Amino acid sequence: MAAKTAGTALEERWREILAVHARTMCEIDRVLHPHGLGASDFEVLDILASAAPGEGDQCRVQNLVGQVHLSQSALSRLIARLEKDGLVERTICVEDRRGVWVTLTHRGRALHAEVLPLQRAVLERMLGDRDTPGAV
Repeated sequence: MAAKTAGTALEERWREILAVHARTMCEIDRVLHPHGLGASDFEVLDILASAAPGEGDQCRVQNLVGQVHLSQSALSRLIARLEKDGLVERTICVEDRRGVWVTLTHRGRALHAEVLPLQRAVLERMLGDRDTPGAV
């Protein structure tokens, strides 16, 4: 009986995690939509801004694969869309012709900086310390 109780508790915790994730992603999508971005778009811009902080710094697409919760093909499509919107640039890696570099454009950096406080506010609202006064 104890194993079933432990298993049930794990299932409930897992479903709670999924529900918090879904609500948070939906809220991020909602606040970023007026800026032409979704949660996954922002996540790629945010990782690029951290991984390649200087103007013109590059990041290999392969390095992004392990950091975003998208398949490699979905990530490639997302990067292609961001490139079409002028937010990133892609170039072939000279050392390894199979590799692709991605760089935030000036426009991508500016948009990231503009929406970063919106995304962080959602995270604080949805995931902030619940013992803190005013936290949800």
